[in-house]
Amino acid sequence: MVAVRDKYGDERRSRIEYAGGDMSIEDMIPDTQVVVTISNAGYLKRTNLDEYKVQNRGGRGQKGATTRNEDFLEHLFVGTNHQYMLFFTQKGKVFWMRVYEIPEGGKNTKGRAMQNLINIEQDDKVKAFLVTQDLKDEEYINNNYVIMATKKGQVKKTSLEQYSRPRTNGINAITIKEGDELLEAKLTNGESQVMLALKSGKAIRFEESKTRPMGRTASGVRGITLQNKNDEVIGMVAVNDDESNILVVSEKGYGKRSNLEDYRITNRGGKGVKTLNITEKTGNLVAIKNVTDEDDLMIINKSGITIRMAVSDLRVMGRATQGVRLINIKDSDSIAAVAKVQHEEEEEIDENETGTEVDNSATESQE
Repeated sequence: MVAVRDKYGDERRSRIEYAGGDMSIEDMIPDTQVVVTISNAGYLKRTNLDEYKVQNRGGRGQKGATTRNEDFLEHLFVGTNHQYMLFFTQKGKVFWMRVYEIPEGGKNTKGRAMQNLINIEQDDKVKAFLVTQDLKDEEYINNNYVIMATKKGQVKKTSLEQYSRPRTNGINAITIKEGDELLEAKLTNGESQVMLALKSGKAIRFEESKTRPMGRTASGVRGITLQNKNDEVIGMVAVNDDESNILVVSEKGYGKRSNLEDYRITNRGGKGVKTLNITEKTGNLVAIKNVTDEDDLMIINKSGITIRMAVSDLRVMGRATQGVRLINIKDSDSIAAVAKVQHEEEEEIDENETGTEVDNSATESQE
């Protein structure tokens, strides 16, 4: 008892007021900066930014998260506790959480699986997520939009305002037709450009303004015409920065980086232009990303092999070329997924030291 008194026996800090008023849980949570990380396998956590202490240039860096075997950090951003996260599923539903509701974890924990945090159906899965500012800010929600794309080439633009009154069981974000599924969702400001790429190697670039805003239950309009019934959309990019490059990767390990200008702006719904010369050697297209020299690529094969490379190592080349070999793949193997991740400097680690692998990504993201 004496030890407890000595440790905690300070002056009373609470003040008793005779005033009423509504108090919400939000009022009790400071709007501090946090780092939210999401792994490729869907593990989510938030960490106080203070845990990523500033280091001198040339330091070894800190480990950003512990992940399961063959998992890796795919998304990392610096936000604040009062921001919102929207989760879009392949069946076209949207769920949301406040950032402060994401389980807190130290830098070296792997986080919680998304399926355990939102009320998602067993046969559904999260395909995209967005981070937004205050959904009670009328000017913000009326001037920002969500653009969605499905595998069959439909695109749909909806005002963010439509998603500002969520429910625990999720709400419909888009009506998905039979045999189709939601692929991507991006937050735009009304003046972005949209790019869609097909498995058959074609890509289309059009102004976001060509798609009028629709209600939550609409199924959208045609964004790109498929080459045949086996064709499908493999990715969507929303471009705000004309300086970024477009990177495409095929299933047999070929890829290439081209200037955005190489893809002329056309009308929505067209067949698109050739983005990679698809041959038996290259295989079908599997990914499209907008990248800069500051990004890294993570390539995962169906056999579980993962390779990481710096985008800066890939030279910019013409649009209709076959590209270069990014990864050597055995005959029976192919690329399962490609992710854009924060750039990490590679440093040799002395086995006698207890230093951890480099990850300055949080501080880079904050800058």
